[in-house]
Amino acid sequence: MFALVDCNNFYVSCERAFQPALNGVPVVVLSNNDGCIVSRSAEAKALGIKMGEPLFQVRPLIEQHRVKVFSSNYALYGDMSSRVMNYLTEAAPEVEIYSADEAFLGLHGMARYLGSLETYARRIRAEVRQRTHIPTCVGIAPTKTLAKLANRVAKKDPTLDGVLSLETPEARQWALAKVPVQDVWGIGRQYAIKLHAQGIATAADLARCSDAYARKHLGGVVGARLVRELQGFPCHNLAPSEDGALSRQSIACTRTFGRPLNELADICGAVAAFASRAAEKLRRQGSVAHVLTVFISQNRFGPAPPPHTRSAQLTLPTATSSTLDLVSYATAILNRIWQPGQTYVKAGVILDGFEAAGQPQLSLFEKAPELTHPQASALMQRLDQLNARFGRAAVQVAAALPSQPKPRGTKAAPGVPWQGQQQHRTPAVTTSWDELWEIG
Repeated sequence: MFALVDCNNFYVSCERAFQPALNGVPVVVLSNNDGCIVSRSAEAKALGIKMGEPLFQVRPLIEQHRVKVFSSNYALYGDMSSRVMNYLTEAAPEVEIYSADEAFLGLHGMARYLGSLETYARRIRAEVRQRTHIPTCVGIAPTKTLAKLANRVAKKDPTLDGVLSLETPEARQWALAKVPVQDVWGIGRQYAIKLHAQGIATAADLARCSDAYARKHLGGVVGARLVRELQGFPCHNLAPSEDGALSRQSIACTRTFGRPLNELADICGAVAAFASRAAEKLRRQGSVAHVLTVFISQNRFGPAPPPHTRSAQLTLPTATSSTLDLVSYATAILNRIWQPGQTYVKAGVILDGFEAAGQPQLSLFEKAPELTHPQASALMQRLDQLNARFGRAAVQVAAALPSQPKPRGTKAAPGVPWQGQQQHRTPAVTTSWDELWEIG
């Protein structure tokens, strides 16, 4: 059996955890640069505010109904996600962290010890709420696809009180009939149009399809496995890794600037900061990268003719996760693609070609990095320790530093020209000494 634990309206719930006055009030959270709506409370959904809508399009509606608007506070959301996931890893024998607000639990054989899995799920839901103030829904089923479907039904049906178990065939048939086929995990918009045209409107209709039909019309073996999972036969196990999540095969750090930039020094600082962040993520999963890509983009709606994005890729002589090396290579790539006199609105760094750290592929006459630079690994380890203790970017390379220091107690750094707009961000109350929660 599997369980899917999903945090409800996660970004909004994180804001409400430290501002109880927001309960029962329509709330939305915005994307980077305060552009689009990426999280909505139930009250905001009831007003007709859609996911992904640009803020300027719904501003009259927001002002009319006094909807509370917040910028994304990723430091807070990441920390709250860690708290939820840390508890789940204690509560279940196997965990796959599927996203920041979702996790699959492996409950195989647990019924004989726990008795009712539904009671167990309700206890998990209550514990998460007590520890973090984050509301969740839990779906239990014999397959991951059915667990996802059960979670969706539990979230939509208030009479279920946030938990639905599909342990019996009767319960599965009832839930399958309630879910439109376009809402099944793995069915995209194009497949949904095709299935509706052939009279398949619900998940129950799809579960009745034959293996041959699924292979022909739903992408071969992938579609066949989807149908089998809906029928109650598990085809997917939990992702095997230390933290329950598969290691990334590519790491990207890209941002749209808070304002257009035309100075090389400013964009160089942005690229250095993005390369530093990508290197930190790379070391966290125990990998080194062999391929580095840097891109810079102009406003595609501006007067400049296409192409609006320029990029270059470099295959590194030796795979590395060193911030110093990656920043140096990224800066060199930026100098190749930089065009004086142009204005840019976005930049990014992408790492590919991963290998396990400590096992680099060397050329015939090349020495291992730990022999040529024995202190490099220790330096990066200490860098990560300091930033983990004192906050992200507390220690960083000089190239990524802003031209002006950040005033103590401020939410954003005015001297960072590539800093995105965050006009409505709440304090990072759990991760920053300067923004600790104050109780008067």
